[in-house]
Amino acid sequence: MPTELIKTCVCFWGIWESLIKGVLVASRCSFGGRFYSLEDKWHPDLGEPFGIMHCVQCHCEPQKSRRGKVSGKVNCKNIKQDCPALDCDNPVQLAGHCCKTCLQGNHPLKEELHKSYNDRSYLSSEDVGPGESRTDFVAVLTGLKDSWLPSSSGVARARFTLTRSSLTFSITYQRMGHPTKIVFLDSDGTPAFEYRVPKGDSDMICGVWKNVAEPLLRQLQSEQMHISMSTSTGQRDEVEGRIIKHRALFAETFSSILTSEEENSAMGGIAMLTLSDTENNLHFILILQDPILVPIRVQLLCRQHILREIRANITSHDPDFAEVLTDLKSRELFWLSRGQLEIAVAAEGQDPRQISGFITGRKSCDTIQSVMSSSDALIPGKTGGVGSAIFNLHDNGTLQYQVQVTGLTSDVVSLTIELKPRRRNKRSILCDLTPEFSKATGQAIGSWSRLEARHMHMLLQNELFINVATAHSQEGELRGQIKALPYSGLEAPRHELPTPLAGHFVSPPVRTGASGHAWVSVDKYCHLHYEILVAGLSQTDDLTVNARLHGLAEIGELDDSTHMRLLTGFYGSKAQGVLKDISVELLKHLDQGTAFIQVSTKLNPRGEIRGQVHVPNNCEFGTRSEAEEEEEEELEDFLSKDPEELKKDPHTCFFENQHYPHGSSWTPNYDKCFSCICQKRTVICDPVICPALTCSRTIKPEGKCCPICDETKELKDVKVPERVDEHPEGCYFEGDQKMHAPGTTWHPFVPPFGYIKCAVCSCKGSTGEVHCEKVTCPMLTCSHPVRRHPTDCCKVCPQEERTTAALEHSDMMQADSPRYCKFGKNYYHNSDSWHPWVPLFGEMKCINCWCDHGVTKCQRKQCPLLTCSNITRTEGSCCPECLEDDMVMKAPDKRQTWRHH
Repeated sequence: MPTELIKTCVCFWGIWESLIKGVLVASRCSFGGRFYSLEDKWHPDLGEPFGIMHCVQCHCEPQKSRRGKVSGKVNCKNIKQDCPALDCDNPVQLAGHCCKTCLQGNHPLKEELHKSYNDRSYLSSEDVGPGESRTDFVAVLTGLKDSWLPSSSGVARARFTLTRSSLTFSITYQRMGHPTKIVFLDSDGTPAFEYRVPKGDSDMICGVWKNVAEPLLRQLQSEQMHISMSTSTGQRDEVEGRIIKHRALFAETFSSILTSEEENSAMGGIAMLTLSDTENNLHFILILQDPILVPIRVQLLCRQHILREIRANITSHDPDFAEVLTDLKSRELFWLSRGQLEIAVAAEGQDPRQISGFITGRKSCDTIQSVMSSSDALIPGKTGGVGSAIFNLHDNGTLQYQVQVTGLTSDVVSLTIELKPRRRNKRSILCDLTPEFSKATGQAIGSWSRLEARHMHMLLQNELFINVATAHSQEGELRGQIKALPYSGLEAPRHELPTPLAGHFVSPPVRTGASGHAWVSVDKYCHLHYEILVAGLSQTDDLTVNARLHGLAEIGELDDSTHMRLLTGFYGSKAQGVLKDISVELLKHLDQGTAFIQVSTKLNPRGEIRGQVHVPNNCEFGTRSEAEEEEEEELEDFLSKDPEELKKDPHTCFFENQHYPHGSSWTPNYDKCFSCICQKRTVICDPVICPALTCSRTIKPEGKCCPICDETKELKDVKVPERVDEHPEGCYFEGDQKMHAPGTTWHPFVPPFGYIKCAVCSCKGSTGEVHCEKVTCPMLTCSHPVRRHPTDCCKVCPQEERTTAALEHSDMMQADSPRYCKFGKNYYHNSDSWHPWVPLFGEMKCINCWCDHGVTKCQRKQCPLLTCSNITRTEGSCCPECLEDDMVMKAPDKRQTWRHH
């Protein structure tokens, strides 16, 4: 047996322990649920309400063991003391930076620093909400300039989002035919990934590059990668551009693709625009491709009439140009909202070249949607109802909407799109959708054609809400924030209304403030794609620091609620994935509309919200269709005939003199009672965990690790039923990619987490189907239950009651309810409150935490909206303040407001 083999245990103890000590995972570092390569550096993201700790820098340091094995160790330090001394009078703290800086000359940020704190015009993409863990990129694609071939006049704009190792992209294009191929090129110009564009008549291309190799991720982050796009006509219609980061991507709400009227010009660019949150100022940034235009003239036009004009010089070293058009008039804002404003960039001098384009709302493959719940209502409740809405914003400013509501306590009296209330329970209605609402269908389908530019900006900045008022709740029974759902690459028809999930549909019904909706589809291989969004599972969902799972998503049949398949467990408000090993019966129920999706929580382990799912399909023979089998055989033949390809893959694992691709699993030769998986060059081997058997006599088949019940011993006084012919091969389980004998049971093996003891799967011998169920933990009478082993699912009562210091967090699947909270290394009683202490950063006095029946909740201090003109922020304070002169003037109003509250 090789001595290097160890069992890797993946334990989720949260970011707090990771800050205190590094976690060793092979030749990488694990920190807060993410993996980093050796020598990587990063700022830790602690999630809401703490955010990214820009003054703390973590480093994945290599270290060698006594046997010479290299592993990674996380080392974090406070870098605030390394900030340089500044000689300017008023240094400022820029967003996303730890050290203060001096602003020289007429820096545009100088003016913005005196504006309201919620003006995001100049925030970068690094300031995306905590927990998002995403990075945005952009690329401008233009024709290839060649001396002996005519170049393309086409221009494309590509937007990318990197989440972990998956890169999703949205591409729009003009002045070229429908593309057929997209290629990502590395720093050497070598193709790294190729995407075949499906046929269609849309000018929007949506795609995803999964499992990007770490060397390529480094090139992407350092802006060394390019992307090219071509049509079937060849190089004449090929465009290419470099993928870059840009600070304007975060705030962008309007955009324009700039093209030339000249044939074979190879010229182009894009404009990213946004409105100031507090004034009618239009900020824009131009990104121009070669050939560079020097100097340039920028014009804002409507119907060929010049409204504004700016002249500037740009260089090849800084081809971007940023400017602010101040005090837009009402007619200019109207033309902006209708897509009638045009931006033109022309070269001055002897060569009057020009590129131009119309300004429209930002385009992407994201879905504008909303989940409405009663817990998010202005007066929160628990009605068990749900509302769903999807929107589509057109170039002329028209907003199409589809809304559905169900499970309400009384009739709908109003359906409105609103702003965030300026005062408590003081609604601000923008659009009334009530006339389009049908009581018979519970839906409202129509369009809003009077969107102002300000409304479009707020819509694309996730600042609008949809409200459903009923006869029993005049202010609103359901409410939801309208926000963009990032494109994930899953095959789900987001243009259709999703399946509503509500407590009203649970059997028996559950009165809950939670709700949700799901998009579900079945592909040509009969694999199930699902995307689930939930709202209101916790009253302080976005303000809670909670290491537990929010819920478990399941799918099953309506006529047999005990026959359910576990889809996934999830932490936030979103769950998505693909389910491949589906039974023929479940596929039939999906086709007939007699299946459901359910989300369970700790408070409602038998279901908190549920929805009936109807997915038409032709999967009469199950999920392993002939097309899929042929594809897998071709892949296996390719890998077996050309093992050199495996060696080239940076994610390949080498184990027992054999290469294994990333994601594969196998049984090692040294011990048949182990299961190994390859996770990006790391081999993780776990011993097989056998489920407990309830039969009186067991046997251990030859070549098997786990005993099974001996069914050959017949009882004399019991009539043996006629035996059903068993499936000759048994059951194939996607998790461990193995065949299981008919009648056997096992704990599912889920890479990369190993064996899940909170679920048991069984092989139905007659049909060859796999059924997995959650383990139901018994109710316990002791106050301090414990786990005898870290891998155990259920807790038990100890022989002796332990002290408070020995308390542990309860598992999502456990039915106990602890009365204490653990935060870091400290324990707190129920209702205790404290300021959290973060290693390397100290006490966070602007954040209050409290213990709520065993759940630690934290919230950042809410800062008041200041109306004074002179705003300052003192060292160590949580909120900006007015200067003394303004404080004297505003003091009477402040006292009056305090009396009202």
